[in-house]
Amino acid sequence: MNGYDFSLSGARLTARASGTLWWAAEGLLCLSDMHLGKAERMARRGGAALPPYEIRDTLTRLEAEIEALSPATVLCLGDSFDDLAAADALSQAELDWLARLQAGRRWIWLEGNHDPGPIALGGTHLGELALGPLTFRHIAEPGAQGEISGHYHPKAGLRGAARPCFLLDDSRLILPAFGTYTGGLRSRDPVLAGLMQANARAILTGRRTQVLPMPR
Repeated sequence: MNGYDFSLSGARLTARASGTLWWAAEGLLCLSDMHLGKAERMARRGGAALPPYEIRDTLTRLEAEIEALSPATVLCLGDSFDDLAAADALSQAELDWLARLQAGRRWIWLEGNHDPGPIALGGTHLGELALGPLTFRHIAEPGAQGEISGHYHPKAGLRGAARPCFLLDDSRLILPAFGTYTGGLRSRDPVLAGLMQANARAILTGRRTQVLPMPR
């Protein structure tokens, strides 16, 4: 499947194989943890050298989602940039690309732990967003209801290599990381196991979605 339809707190949503979330009734496209500029940030801090095409790859995939869905709103759930200096280091071509993606729609940047301050790249910068029955934030809060978050870059699989995944239960949804160089946390990690209810599902991304009980 290219997407998995489900309801959370009465909102009808689609977890897409790309790793984005689509709320058709609101015309809202949601994604998390792009970590744009990770290669630049690691080079700046003397870390391992990464191929310098991660921004291009991430924005190409985001552009494909926007072209497919024509969202009225794009909501980025935080850690859109690997740090605030990485946002400042974007090339003019990358800035122009983001401006084209933002044109004609509402664009919301939620703050993350990597990018906690406002960025001068158009759109609106918020700590979190409440919309209808749902609350969007970067990091999940225990006990929340109708919550959509990111941060943990969840991954899961039955056999072999794990795939980025959504984690879903009756109270919350955690999105996978959308960025090209983001790594991930296995769903069996105690942090994720402690957040998710016993009936939680993992929605694997990739060429198609695959739904399975959350591995623990």
